[in-house]
Amino acid sequence: MLDRAIFRNSKHSFLIGIGCEDEFCMNSDLNWGALDSFIRKHRDKTLFTIINYELGLDILNVPRKTNDLPLLRIWLPESTYLQQENQLTLLEGKESVIHLEAAKQLFEANEIAPENLQWKAKINRNTYIERVKKLKEHIQLGDVYEINFCQRFEVNEVKLESLQPVFHSLWKNNPTPFAALVETKDWMLASASPERFIRKKGKQLISQPIKGTAPRGKTEQEDLELIRELETNPKERSENVMIVDLVRNDLSQLATKGSVSVDELCAVYSFPTVHQLISTVSCDLKENTTFSDILKASFPMGSMTGAPKKAAVELAEQYEGFSREFYSGSFGVLYPNGDFDLNVLIRTIVYNTQLKQLSCGVGGAITILSDPEAEYEECKAKVGKILALFGTCQW
Repeated sequence: MLDRAIFRNSKHSFLIGIGCEDEFCMNSDLNWGALDSFIRKHRDKTLFTIINYELGLDILNVPRKTNDLPLLRIWLPESTYLQQENQLTLLEGKESVIHLEAAKQLFEANEIAPENLQWKAKINRNTYIERVKKLKEHIQLGDVYEINFCQRFEVNEVKLESLQPVFHSLWKNNPTPFAALVETKDWMLASASPERFIRKKGKQLISQPIKGTAPRGKTEQEDLELIRELETNPKERSENVMIVDLVRNDLSQLATKGSVSVDELCAVYSFPTVHQLISTVSCDLKENTTFSDILKASFPMGSMTGAPKKAAVELAEQYEGFSREFYSGSFGVLYPNGDFDLNVLIRTIVYNTQLKQLSCGVGGAITILSDPEAEYEECKAKVGKILALFGTCQW
């Protein structure tokens, strides 16, 4: 099958990549020079990239489980389109009837998304709560200050030819700033991500970590009350501020002297299913900073690890009991002018075509102020409505 990719690159448009003319895959050998060489080779083209969370473990020198998926894949589509106001425009590559039809199909909801899936948690509610209590003991001992602890839901023996109907359903019910769809012969993902990992625009680098969550209210008044509570909640704000400090430290490795700035701190952003606290951290890049330099300094993103980063990642490996793979990773686009924009792969459904398995991860920040049962309910607020679009979930 043709590779297909969609990335929401602005409020009113999507970039679409069809086929693969050239690619670079990083599996176990972290050949950063080859990665930068591939990008230089195609410096005047639009490239798509997927980054596996497990790459971050290798960057941090943390042992990881085996992983059949690429740690990083970056590819040049055969045809790249812009979809805007229901119009498709060929930006780069070959003019092909087959590619044009493939691009059109991505926005035609001709198939019905699965509706009777039975999502099953890798760990049950009681186990989740017990593990959060254990993590709080680590925090009490000073092993870590904050950890992003995740769990995973799965459905096995699911035969799907495409995730396009899933993406359409996600987009219809939860249109988010960094929505994405990728389909290859070995794996697929559909994402309703609200979070930006990192963006390069000219000489500026911008990161926008999300930490702090509240559900949407049933009425406008209840919604406003939940926003006010989120804005002033000490626990939610401390989660965010700790990660902002971590991101500032990451960016300082790449920044010109004195240029790291917190442009927005704990601002409330509202999405169809939740309210979130988002901060914006930026810096001016040193000369000759490469894409691989930026990844090595900032990945995995602090919002999906905790602080300090390596200690948090090690504890997550110990307590989560699954490989996050693309969940908690990133997908995005590198532009011909050298800029790029990468999301955080949360609120994301992944399909392994070999295993015939659908999976969806969800997590939250654990701090000394965390209430284990409240953390579990937060997970439900984040993905409960998403999973319910396609069936039932064993919470």
